[in-house]
Amino acid sequence: MNRLLYIFVFSMLLSSCNPKKKQEKEQQPPNIIFIMTDDHAYQALSAYDDDLISTPNLDELAEEGMLFNQSFVTNSISAPSRATLLTGQYSHKNGVIDNMKSFDTSLVTFPRLLQDAGYQTAMIGKWHLKTEPQGFDYWKVLPGQGSYYNPDFIEMGENVRDTGYVTDLITDDVIDWIDQANQDEPFAVVYNHKAPHREWWPGPDHLNTFDDKEFPLPQTLFDEYKGRKAAEQALMAIDSNMYLSSDLKVKPKYVKERGLYPDAVHKGRYNLYNRKYNRMTDAQKEAWDKAYQDRQEEFRQKDLTGRDLVEWKYQQYMKDYLRCIASVDDNIGRLMDYLEKEGLEENTIVVYTSDQGFYLGDHGWFDKRFMYEQSLRMPLIVRYPEKVKAGSVNDDIVLNLDFAPTLLDYAGVEIPEQMQGRSMKPVLEGNTPDDWRDAMYYHYYEYPAWHGVKRHYGVRTDRYKLMHFYYDIDQWEFYDLKKDSLEMHNEIDNPEYQDEIERLKKIIDEKRQKFGDSDSLQQEYIERWIDKGRTENYF
Repeated sequence: MNRLLYIFVFSMLLSSCNPKKKQEKEQQPPNIIFIMTDDHAYQALSAYDDDLISTPNLDELAEEGMLFNQSFVTNSISAPSRATLLTGQYSHKNGVIDNMKSFDTSLVTFPRLLQDAGYQTAMIGKWHLKTEPQGFDYWKVLPGQGSYYNPDFIEMGENVRDTGYVTDLITDDVIDWIDQANQDEPFAVVYNHKAPHREWWPGPDHLNTFDDKEFPLPQTLFDEYKGRKAAEQALMAIDSNMYLSSDLKVKPKYVKERGLYPDAVHKGRYNLYNRKYNRMTDAQKEAWDKAYQDRQEEFRQKDLTGRDLVEWKYQQYMKDYLRCIASVDDNIGRLMDYLEKEGLEENTIVVYTSDQGFYLGDHGWFDKRFMYEQSLRMPLIVRYPEKVKAGSVNDDIVLNLDFAPTLLDYAGVEIPEQMQGRSMKPVLEGNTPDDWRDAMYYHYYEYPAWHGVKRHYGVRTDRYKLMHFYYDIDQWEFYDLKKDSLEMHNEIDNPEYQDEIERLKKIIDEKRQKFGDSDSLQQEYIERWIDKGRTENYF
């Protein structure tokens, strides 16, 4: 009897020495790791499309969870998307309608509610909301957009500089924080990457990745924007708005040598290249110069112009952009290996998404902002072995509004009434409610501003899309996505679609009324830009 008692006590002691065991994790709410990259296009994730890149670790995440085909952002720009993630509210409700606004940290957010419910919480990586993070036990964030090499961070109010590549460093900090967390209590970490945000400076492990690859040209690379006035006036073309130095890594002296872009704006981009390059250590510079030597020589020798130059710029853009994603994929694999090693993979919800989509030469563009498909649609993977069937694929319309209520629901925390999204829990578990949304509402506000994308709002269903550009323009655009997936033909005046267009206009009115949106709050935005002496012509 005494021997049996001894064995029991000894086994309990062993168990207490390793609190990360699977059986203990099942007795508490799930851990949460919410991963958000910046500007990761869904078409650059091989679980969706393997024409451009292989992302084996993200693909494995999708194979172990649910992959969403219709995940959309409600305002395709960085700060507003991040504010919506935290609050579960549309931009006009949480106040962050554009990248100029500061986030009101007194608002109810899902990390604050999780913290109140006993979760250990952390925010690590890109914040981009101007105010100090609240609702987190620990935070370490990039100031502004942050730097790819040897980045500065603000750690609990203190400025620090770390040596290394930003994607690796952020992952290091996430793993270290989880490792030090009290495993008797659930944790939730918002793990935000800078990559693959412009200016797409690749990490040391991938400087030569894709060197020998020729990427297929997008069908719409030389789009002429017929019937789309707002698209025609935007300023985010690979042709005229992508810079050879800071964006494409051609040394400024070679750009100047060709006599290209001598104006003040481009001079600033020369300086931006130099500032980024000069952050590097001598060893980093040596590796960088060696990797980009062939590009410098090719640029100097070919003397390209016109369409040939656009195609060359596209190829260099894709190599650098995808190299940044390759580093992200490596680090997702590193994180998942850590979770498995520590016995945390079963009772941890892992969400992977981006703050919005991105143009990879589609319509001749880079960047985002428009309601066209490539920037509207976000990649989304959710892995939670206990509840989400491995290898499942979902076609329901889900929004970044839904992330906060979903995570609260799984944590057993009451969802506040002011959150405008819905919990995706039934969707994730294969029981989509009959009244799940069949249309989503979008509103972009930041104009006049960088890239010159005009304000617009609209709705998208499974098949159709209707949007209205307004303020200094009054144009409606309508697309049948089944017949015109590239969104090249504005059918707003096509008699065949008038009944459907009227139906969608009514849906827009209903959703604007339901969510309390209008155009009136735009006056404040206009006045702020006028006060700065800026005009639409500048953009």
